[in-house]
Order: sequence, then structure tokens, then C-alpha cells
Amino acid sequence: MSEQPALPIEEQLRQLLQYLGIDKAHFAGRVPEDWVGLATRFPEVLSSLTVIGGFDPRTVEHLATRLLAVIGDRGRNAEAVLAAMPRLPDAELVTLRDYEIFAWSDLATDRTEELATAMLQFLASMSSPADQGRASLAEGSGEFDGISYRIRGTGPPLVLLPMFLAPSQWEPLVALLSEKYCTITLSGTALGAVAILESRGRAVGYLQMVRTLLEEAQLCSGDAVLEVGCGTGVLLRWLAQRTAGAHRITGIDINPYLLREATALARQERLQGAIEFREGNGEALPFPDASFDVVMSVTVIEEVDADRMLAEMVRVTKPGGRVALAARAVDRPYLVNLPLSAALKAKVEAPRGGAAPRGCGDASLYGRMQRAGLAQLKMLPQLTAFTRTDATVVQHMEGQLLINPSRDEAREWREARGRAEAEGTFFMAWPHHSAVGTKAR
Repeated sequence: MSEQPALPIEEQLRQLLQYLGIDKAHFAGRVPEDWVGLATRFPEVLSSLTVIGGFDPRTVEHLATRLLAVIGDRGRNAEAVLAAMPRLPDAELVTLRDYEIFAWSDLATDRTEELATAMLQFLASMSSPADQGRASLAEGSGEFDGISYRIRGTGPPLVLLPMFLAPSQWEPLVALLSEKYCTITLSGTALGAVAILESRGRAVGYLQMVRTLLEEAQLCSGDAVLEVGCGTGVLLRWLAQRTAGAHRITGIDINPYLLREATALARQERLQGAIEFREGNGEALPFPDASFDVVMSVTVIEEVDADRMLAEMVRVTKPGGRVALAARAVDRPYLVNLPLSAALKAKVEAPRGGAAPRGCGDASLYGRMQRAGLAQLKMLPQLTAFTRTDATVVQHMEGQLLINPSRDEAREWREARGRAEAEGTFFMAWPHHSAVGTKAR
């Protein structure tokens, strides 16, 4: 795979369609950063758009007659979409009962039949001779300028953009969808969670938090290091390059989709021999007791059974070894360095974010680490700053902080950001709880 392309993602997607010989297609996706540009600049290539989870209604008002929104019935994003739907009276809405769609939700596995039924009914309603040409594409996989694709089935083309952090992505649905549609499943470093994780992991502010954790963990030459929930491996690649082979480095993740990207990215940077990637569950780590000198995890403990993962991290740490953790804080305010009105500033800086029912995204992290038997606890709550140079993660954060804005709020935000960027003072800071503890000898 090649480096993330310089062209905007909507240009890449349009060129991919042209490369495949497709004039227009149905699209479905979870991450607004993947599809908003296409919907805004090239709406003519969209036969329809299925959006999973939250979105800004202003970006799809012109597509309302071709829009299916799928939400859960719980959570802040679901409330925002429900509030926005009166502005989209011609759009279709499907609400999954007793479900909240988190970034890591494995929706295609959890609600396979419901989602397949909703999509197939909607896609059938979008059928017309003018829009529904059959794609004559050979089944198989390929790559075009950094975007990987996998083609299955025949019929009208249906492009499946990444489902963010979901371990199975779209796979449980593909067999059902490809009975009637030529499904084109996309992945790569320019799309979905991979693009966001890579942008975040290269940001100066984020690396400063990780650097602080590792410094306080007193990482020494020869130490064996494990990252639990390594994602795309961006932090381990940074560590491997920074330490030039001084450590045995292992990354584990439950998500095979992300691990494939991690392996490819390490190969690109000629680090395939420096990092071992393994598939596994952070709540049941596949390693013997006392295997590593330093065990770290960054923004994963919110998504799991926190106490079980923490116990496993301690178990595989050697006596005298260190455990380093960071969690996205759901109980601390953000910091947005923009000249906003008091009302809008309070709205965008309010604590937010989600955690799994047994996850940990608050200050209880410190007590949990003590109860897990870690001593010499160093508690390090931090704000990680992102600037305009961290474009992908900043765009993602804007969507998280500025949920369903009014027209006046959206205009105020744009004007304030423009002034701050002109002055060179713009940043947004994400709150984290982080700490390092030592396992007793």
C-alpha cells in the first residue's frame, strides 16, 4: 500500500470509480470524513447514501431523497440525529432498538439481519433503469492509489466504506448484499479509523502524551514492550524508529482489519522485523505470566471490561515491570482555542465521549490501577493538543464537538476558526487520564 494520497479523499473515490468503469454507485459508510466530501462536491456519483451513526444534516440536505440513516436508540449521537431528522423529511430512518452505536461497535455482527433487511429494502426503493446499471467487474481484490478494494457479486454497484473500529467491518453482511449488488468493500490508510488513528498518532501533542508515559515507565534498553490494542501500530512504529531495535516490541489487537493495515504500514517503513503483531483479546491476553517489562495501552480501556484488561496487563508484566495506561476522559472538559461566544464555547468544550458498560474513561482509572496491585503510581491527567497540521483528526474532532449545530453556531465556528488559523493560534485539546504503575516484585 502506498502513502496516504495528497488528493482529498473525495477525489480519490471519484477516480477509483472511474478506474473501475463505474459512473455512479450506492455508498454506505460510518465515518463522515469518508463520505462528506463526495456528497458535497460530487453528489452526482451517489445513487444513494446509507449513513451509520451520527452526521451533520447540513451535509446531506440535498441528498435527502437518496438518504438512509441508521442509528441506535441510545446515546448522544442518536439524539442528535433524531433532532436533525425534521430538516430531512424525505430521508429514511432506521432505529435499532436497545442499541448504542459506539466507534468500536461491531454492528454488522450484532445486528446482521436487521441491517441487511433495512439496506436491501432501501436500495430496492432507489432502483430505476437510469441509475441501476449492472457492474461487470471480476470478483477479487485490488488496489488503486492507496485505496484497497474487494469486489463480490454482480448487479448495481454498492461501495462499502469502512465501519470504523468494528472488528468484522461489513463482512457478515457482504454475502447477503452481494446476492443483489456488486459490493465493493474499501479499506486503506486514507479511509475510516485508519486515517484518523494515523493522523492522531503522528500529532505532536499526542506523541507528547505517549512520550511522557514511556519516560515515566523508565523504558530501558532491552526491555520487552507490549501494546494492548495497538490498532494500526502507529505508536509502535514510532517507538521502533525512535529506539532503533533496542526493544522486543509486540502489538496485539482484537481487530483483524486494523492488524492487516498495521502489518502493511510496518512493511512500508521497513519495520516488519522490529514489531510482532498478533490478534488477540485484551481481556484474555495470549501470553504467559511475566512476559514483558513494559505493558502499555492507549485509549482502549474505555472499550472493554476495564478491570479484566487491567488484571491481564498486570499478569503478563514481569515483577518490577511497569504498566502504562491512557484513557480518553469522559469526565473532563475539552479545550478549544477559538474566540467563541460563552454559550458556544461551553457547548463544544463540555465533557463527552462514550465508554462500554464496563469500560473506564474517568478518574476511576487511578483507583483501579491501585486495586490491581500496582505501586508507585504516577498519575498524569493530560490534554493532548491538535492543530491544523493534524487535519484528519481535527476534522474528526470537529464532528464530535460540534454536534448538530444551528446555522448561526456553524457560521460562528467557521469565522472563529478562520481568525485563529490566520493568527496561528488554533488548536483543540482532547482530555485524557493517564498513569504509570509498577508491579510488585
